[in-house]
Amino acid sequence: MEEPCGASAAAPLRGDAEEPKQGSVLFLGGNEVKSSAVVKYSSAPPQAAFARLQEKTDLKLPPANWLRESAKLGPAGTTILGNSKKSKPFSSFGMAYDFIDSVGNDVDVVSDSENIKKLLKIPYSKSHVSMAVHRIGRTLLLDELDIQELFMRSSQTGDWTWLKEFYQRLIDQKWQRKKKSKEHWYQKAILSKFLYYSINGDGAAQPVPSTSKQHQEGPVAGESDEAGRASWPAPFEMPSSLSEDPGASNQGLKNDFVRNILWTFEDIHMLVGSNMPIFGGGRYPAVSLRLRDNNKPINVLTGIDYWLDNLICNVPELVMCFHVNGIVQKYEMIKTEDIPNLENSNFSTKVIKDIAQNILSFLKSNCTKEGHTYWLFKASGSDIVKLYDLTTLCEETEDKYQNPFTMPVAILLYKVACNMMLKKNQNKKHYGTIRTLLLNCLKLLDNGRHPQIIASANYMLSELFQLDEPKKEDSADFPINGNSDESYSEEEEEMPDSDENGSYSNSSDPPDDNKAVAIIKSVGELSVPEKYKSVHRIRPSCAFPVCHGTEERCRLVLNHVLEGLKSVDSSVKKEGDLPAADPSTPIPLKYEDESTSGGPESLEKQMALFLDKMGSFQKGKHSSQSGMIPGSWQYKMKLQLILKSSRAYYVLSDAAMILQKYGRALRYIKLALQCHDTYCCLCGSMLPEVLVFLCQCLTLCGDIQLMLAQNANNRAAYLEEYNYQTKEDQEILHSLHRESRCQVFAWATDLSTDLEYQLSVSCKCYEAAYEILLFSNLKSQNPEQHIQVLKRMGNIRNEIGVFYMNQAAAVQTERVVSKNVSTTEQQLWKKSFSCFEEGIQNFESIDDATNAALLLCNTGRLMRICAQAHCATEGDFKREFSPEEALYYNKAIDYYLKALRSLGKRDVHPAVWDSVNWELSTTYFTMATLQQDYAPLSRKAQEQIEKEVSEAMMKSLKYCDVDTVSERQPLCQYRAATIHHRLASMYHSCLRNQVGDEHLRKQHRVLADLHYSKAVRLFQLLKDAPCEFLRVQLERVAFAEFQMASQNSSAGKLKTLSGALDIMTKTKGAFQLIRKELVAETEQISEDKSPAESVSVNDSSAGLNKEEVLKLLGIFESRMSFLLLQSIKLLTSSKKKVGGSNEEEAALKTNKQVYSLLLRATANKGMSLLERTELMLSLLEQLAPRSEGSPGMQ
Repeated sequence: MEEPCGASAAAPLRGDAEEPKQGSVLFLGGNEVKSSAVVKYSSAPPQAAFARLQEKTDLKLPPANWLRESAKLGPAGTTILGNSKKSKPFSSFGMAYDFIDSVGNDVDVVSDSENIKKLLKIPYSKSHVSMAVHRIGRTLLLDELDIQELFMRSSQTGDWTWLKEFYQRLIDQKWQRKKKSKEHWYQKAILSKFLYYSINGDGAAQPVPSTSKQHQEGPVAGESDEAGRASWPAPFEMPSSLSEDPGASNQGLKNDFVRNILWTFEDIHMLVGSNMPIFGGGRYPAVSLRLRDNNKPINVLTGIDYWLDNLICNVPELVMCFHVNGIVQKYEMIKTEDIPNLENSNFSTKVIKDIAQNILSFLKSNCTKEGHTYWLFKASGSDIVKLYDLTTLCEETEDKYQNPFTMPVAILLYKVACNMMLKKNQNKKHYGTIRTLLLNCLKLLDNGRHPQIIASANYMLSELFQLDEPKKEDSADFPINGNSDESYSEEEEEMPDSDENGSYSNSSDPPDDNKAVAIIKSVGELSVPEKYKSVHRIRPSCAFPVCHGTEERCRLVLNHVLEGLKSVDSSVKKEGDLPAADPSTPIPLKYEDESTSGGPESLEKQMALFLDKMGSFQKGKHSSQSGMIPGSWQYKMKLQLILKSSRAYYVLSDAAMILQKYGRALRYIKLALQCHDTYCCLCGSMLPEVLVFLCQCLTLCGDIQLMLAQNANNRAAYLEEYNYQTKEDQEILHSLHRESRCQVFAWATDLSTDLEYQLSVSCKCYEAAYEILLFSNLKSQNPEQHIQVLKRMGNIRNEIGVFYMNQAAAVQTERVVSKNVSTTEQQLWKKSFSCFEEGIQNFESIDDATNAALLLCNTGRLMRICAQAHCATEGDFKREFSPEEALYYNKAIDYYLKALRSLGKRDVHPAVWDSVNWELSTTYFTMATLQQDYAPLSRKAQEQIEKEVSEAMMKSLKYCDVDTVSERQPLCQYRAATIHHRLASMYHSCLRNQVGDEHLRKQHRVLADLHYSKAVRLFQLLKDAPCEFLRVQLERVAFAEFQMASQNSSAGKLKTLSGALDIMTKTKGAFQLIRKELVAETEQISEDKSPAESVSVNDSSAGLNKEEVLKLLGIFESRMSFLLLQSIKLLTSSKKKVGGSNEEEAALKTNKQVYSLLLRATANKGMSLLERTELMLSLLEQLAPRSEGSPGMQ
């Protein structure tokens, strides 16, 4: 009876990838074998139930549907039913291309299920084994290498002749083609007819889409589209690239399997292709159908075959149809887990697992070189398994393309690397693997035949080195041990390295076959658990190179870029009239000196041309001189390579800048801009990120030119660095000049010896960067870049402003005879002022208050220089403070006040705040001093001048911070003391010269006294102003004398005299400081030290002006003498009249004694300054009351 077809049978296999479907874990005879299968892709139609044939059905007779397409089978029907041609030699590559994500990383083996079965049956079978093995990352690709088929082809095409000779010499000297037996063809025919009978049912299954469409929905959709997603053009188009090799078109680099399954057997992950027919029916959703001759019992090989097929396809049950001479006898159903226990077919699943692990370990340990074709061979009836490296053998011949696997392997290496690159940001640990894949790919390719893949691979290699990352340890991204892929073998960590050729220490080559890489001496060894262990580790060549510096990293990038450029250039047909350039001849880098540079004026024209050209890049398309067609792979690739080289040169320039190698930095930025220049000439439209990068280049160029301007003393060294060129740089330039010779950026990168020109170039670089940001509307998208450019523009304008200001000051100092301000000076002021003004606007536009304040401060300084230039030189006696001076000083004050307003408060930037306050105080002080010393009496009344001086001095005091502890504090204290001294002197003078208004006189007297005492207190704090302190005290004594002159009573005069003498005694501290300095100087001379030491001591007493000390000492002695004489007179008369008190008597006695000593001393003209100082100190000691702690100058 025929069983009805199960229309509702489950259909787990569909035309596209399925959800993961786990297989069962099998427990057999106490041995546990773990197996799971996930169908990644299937082109089979929904499963139909098989038709159970009636007994006595004759399978020798063909069914009506034999070899015809069926809706139940779909177009792949003939494949499913086993009538297709045998597996093609490149079948694993077809699968690898479709599941590129799995290759090199997750999967251990990619192969046809028939090859897997053949390997696992090696210890049980006498038949020969011949397989090609390729390594991609941690994945092994296995393909049948049909020796008979190959040698038949060799006779026809001449391919593989080297292998044929090798085979005949070492393995089978009398090789001849073996024909298949009639029995083989008979068994194949009845199996085919049986399967067609089994599906001969209602034919009601739904039609399914065509194979090509199924494949597109399945693996192709999962394949990476490099052109769309990667940053480089996809250079590989399967048909055209492969057709370059003879016979490649029929090599079948297509995934022809009905289903692709990810099979996990124990810890081995395999991507397997299978064509086994699967039917629905029975209690299980899937069964496999087998035909057996009832007269022949199932042997171990058949059992293993059936068991592995069911495990791989996750089929739980096997249906066997028995026949005798083609006549159907009966059906029998067997569960998959029972197959190993069938009669006559007993085998241990544990042993199969051990065989699998041993074979994988053997292959992984010995097939170590990516890109090499290995040959696993076991002769028929032999127990020895040998592994040969065919690539090494092939290299002995002239052409590496004699190995037909070369191209498929190279392309697979390239595709796996491409796929990994797409995820590079997530998988930096795989950089070493990617690099190894690409380098091995390049080894296999010939530039003349495959320039596109070579160019693309080199570009990808250059992409692996990160150029745009923030500065940090170079090795931070990569493991220090450099392992490119830890997963080559997980258990290898503790194992020692294998020897050089990766063979086993216990499997040395026998003397009769030294060509084999490794040998398994007996197939029985494969059944011993863990007999073979994988000991292969990644060799250093596979590690990602640890770059020890930015320059090394960039040089590696440029090396790959150059190789890519050569590959592109070689593929472009050379134009007949293309100017020939020798890459070995240096292309000179233009050198500008003062005689040839046109100065800032010519820069303006060049800038205008540059910006005009930049604008045109936004609109028009540009062609290349070499004849590259826009849109071609050469065009796209060269653009990417040029941009990469530009970035590498930029990073090199930045690194040189940090090392202060400014000549080298300028050379590199010139090369970066030349690359960019060529890119602009080729590219029809500029991408925003490219324009942003151009801004970065111009900004860096501006920085370098500024540094060159500031370090003019090293110009010779910089020139030498600038003119040096490596061969690599010359060759890259040569490639650039094939496309264009435009020099758009030449103005920015010339090394000039003219300081003004360098500063102008720097400024123009920043302006160009700013203009690009403006007209490209990139300002809002790149606010940080915008701020940086504006900040630099403000800074360079400040530098240029200071440059012109210093020039104006220099002209002013040289102007001795001329009385009027020269036109040159005025021009320089205008230029300087204009630069400062523009700089202030730049900083204000980005709310940079601190820098704006600094530029306002510099503008104030410029106003002061203008004021100094306008001081009248008509003769010292007629010199007056002019209105022009007042005007410019007031303008300076305005700018300083603006600077303070810009900062707002000291907390914003204390150092700048203090600096501006100091400059403002200085300006007020200078203006007040000039008005006081050169009073404009011809224009103003004395009272008015005094009022203005007083106001200016008080404002100067306001901005002079004497309390904050800083480096400037002593200066501030000195300034404040000087101001008080000057004010006291002014009020003292007013008091002397004024008559009449008693109230005003009293006010002046109080103010003079107040300012004298404040000046004294501040000078006392300073350790290095004894002369100033003496002068103030002497003026105070004179002030006391002036007051005494207007007193009538003896008592009043005596009191004033006593006060004046007291002031004198308080100068003791100043004399002590003077003595200390003089003693140090005397000791130095007497010791006669070395010149170096004497200089240092002299420097310490450099502040002491001996002439000033002598002058002050003379005045001091005369005033002291006068006061003592007056005091003696008054005390004597007072004693006669009333009889003085004891105190007065003591004072009189002391004063007489001191006066006597003083007279004798002044009479002795031979006394040295030191002796006079010491005498004065002793006299002051005597005058000072013992009870008084004489504060003096501490």
